[in-house]
Amino acid sequence: MKGAICWGVSICFVLSIESCKTDPNLNPEDPYSFQIPNGWPKARYNFENNPVSQVGFELGKKLFFDKRLSRDNTISCGSCHQPFSAFAQIGHDISHGVEDRLGTRNSPPLFNLNWHPSFFWDGGVNHLEVQPINPIQNPLEMDENFTNIIAKLNLDTDYKSRFSTVYGNDSITTPRILKALAQFMGLLISHQSKYDKYKQGDASFTASEISGYTVFQNNCASCHKEPLFSDFSLRNNGLKPSAVNDSGRAHITLNPADLYKFKVPSLRNLKYTTPYMHDGRFSSLEQVLDHYATGIHSSATLDPLLMNGIQLSSQQRSDLLVFLQTLDDEAFIKDKRFQEK
Repeated sequence: MKGAICWGVSICFVLSIESCKTDPNLNPEDPYSFQIPNGWPKARYNFENNPVSQVGFELGKKLFFDKRLSRDNTISCGSCHQPFSAFAQIGHDISHGVEDRLGTRNSPPLFNLNWHPSFFWDGGVNHLEVQPINPIQNPLEMDENFTNIIAKLNLDTDYKSRFSTVYGNDSITTPRILKALAQFMGLLISHQSKYDKYKQGDASFTASEISGYTVFQNNCASCHKEPLFSDFSLRNNGLKPSAVNDSGRAHITLNPADLYKFKVPSLRNLKYTTPYMHDGRFSSLEQVLDHYATGIHSSATLDPLLMNGIQLSSQQRSDLLVFLQTLDDEAFIKDKRFQEK
């Protein structure tokens, strides 16, 4: 869900031969099962205590796009995490909540969440099933509580039927809501980019893409670790504090050593997830590279890897940007399973 501010509580009937063609975006065996892509590490969240199913996934999706999860019934999780933008919110530097209240952080994209050890820009939550509590209860986001949400959902006979199908009876509870949301969010897996096909031997890179890959490996891979393109650590990447003076990880730990440290984002799907950084201050990747070249703000907690910035030639920059395009996964953002309707 949004996480603009973290408070740390912060499918084929045989009608014809044509109708039985496999949708290329779905797993032909079971599109609602969790499978780790080839070459990827073990997932931290594997549905061990939350067996994933199509009906559970569909319930989670309905909840994810339901505005009744907000106090005034105007904001859903999907309001700030839109499928066409890799479940980020394109064009918004910071998120907007109920009554158009402004947060202080950019809505991060949602994909490959089962591998995350923590959530939100400050890592304030460490479990996928707990993550939705923050944006739902945050007064600048959805500003609602689960007692009210359950009361609303109990008035909907479709929800009663869905909960009964998934859980054996129609009792709507907070844990069940959270588990259903986790089933939907946990299957948001982006692994069909050109890079992924290249690594599986199903695509070739151009000379520029190969060169850019080398630039990436030499300058970016220590923090943006393959294949997820993040090591999910929290680091100070040299952004000068804005007027908001967001303390980052220190907001959670109250430790001065964590000042201005934010979670390393994945570099996948950058085409769809503008703007960039925790506060959306950069509208282009060129601006991001400018920052790492000449805009590093020195402070006591600056990541040592960035003491001298990242210096690239014009050709290296150009090739790196070409390589980053190979991480865009159009199949993911168009996957029929993930669309609101």
